[in-house]
Amino acid sequence: MTALLYTLGVVAFVLAILVSIGLHEFGHLVPAKRFGCKVPQWFIGFGPTVWSKQVGDTEYGVKAIPLGGYVKIVGMLPPGAEGLVEETTYDEDGEPVHKVRRSNTGLFTQLISDARAAEWEYVKQHDTDRLFYRLPWWKKVVVMAGGPMVNIAIAFSLFAILFATYGNPRDEVVEPTVASVPECVIPVEELPRDCTPEDPPTPASEAGIRPGDEILSFNGEPYRDWESLQSQIRANADGDAVIEVRRGDDRLTLTTNTTVTLRQTSLEDQTLTEVGFLGVQPASHLRTGGLLYTTRQMGTMTVETVQALGQLPVKVYEVGRAIVGLQERDPESPVSIVGGGRFAGEAAASEAFPLTEKIVTLLFLIASFNFFIGMFNFVPLLPLDGGHIAGALYEGLKRGLARLLGRPDPGHVDVARLLPVAYVVGLAMLVMGVVLIVADIVVPLRLT
Repeated sequence: MTALLYTLGVVAFVLAILVSIGLHEFGHLVPAKRFGCKVPQWFIGFGPTVWSKQVGDTEYGVKAIPLGGYVKIVGMLPPGAEGLVEETTYDEDGEPVHKVRRSNTGLFTQLISDARAAEWEYVKQHDTDRLFYRLPWWKKVVVMAGGPMVNIAIAFSLFAILFATYGNPRDEVVEPTVASVPECVIPVEELPRDCTPEDPPTPASEAGIRPGDEILSFNGEPYRDWESLQSQIRANADGDAVIEVRRGDDRLTLTTNTTVTLRQTSLEDQTLTEVGFLGVQPASHLRTGGLLYTTRQMGTMTVETVQALGQLPVKVYEVGRAIVGLQERDPESPVSIVGGGRFAGEAAASEAFPLTEKIVTLLFLIASFNFFIGMFNFVPLLPLDGGHIAGALYEGLKRGLARLLGRPDPGHVDVARLLPVAYVVGLAMLVMGVVLIVADIVVPLRLT
């Protein structure tokens, strides 16, 4: 049963991501068709075609390698291939067939020449008014932003539902109410284990603090929040402790002495430090919220994701070092779809997770991956959608300035000139993707 649940979790996650990729491509296709562009292909995956169907002038299909998707929009590159045409003939339908010269001098010039030639071969005589580059700059932005915006919309919808019903795991509200009182002080390196007669009792249990008590003050300082109380306790070392609590309708003043023990002072720092210890576990719950709360949280996620994208090459390099055993893999390192699938499988198979937790974990994973896919595609570098958006915005700026200054229209921005950059970025993305996939197999991260 565990293996079956694990497999179901992986399959559910992968299918959800593939659906998200398909919807991403529809985010490009729908506005492109709406604006009159010719869109001959819409595919999920790469490599050999597994299934396809022609609907109108668009072929929809699935390919064998499910690591992405694409939509072909004709005319992404401005004209420039006319000078490369050596001979024009006509097929049985009367359509022109161009024989395009592909030879050129220089590696980068050759790359641009080949790209233009490939683009030209898709263009028929009656497609002149259906080419992407002819769109106004703002329509280009709409078409190219449509894909990543679909992913962000999916993420927002899932986060909104989860935050409103289940709560936000990243926003835990710690209450002044005591949830539990450990009976004894156990050295942190021996956790978790049961108490033994040799273990000293916790100061909280000696003072008579009970689960359900509401902490009002510590050594005369009113309770503000759990972090402040924890800091006071740790700074108290083995000094006197006067704790005021509310128990039902009664206010009680309890006295004890905190003890000193080794504890980790923060989640980020694994170093153990001698600190004061009382021995109370606070009650807590996940904060819930509606659309405004979700919007604020996703604003925070946007800042964090932009920062993470800036550090991505370094993080992937560190993951590569972990693969060959030069360092431990950082628990906060990026993961591929393989790692996401492992998380989903572990959550589905875990006996510690009830059914609700399994579903919630899967939905959070799907939402998080969609948000990252959306944000990653907004990076202003070709071949990502953000590169085309940047080109369209630059075109709009140039034409706007030309009109203001009374100068001739500078025409369309030739994104083909940036294709060498696109090839470099594409190669880097491929390498990073392979490194993360290998790492998720060789040195995988665990959900728990």
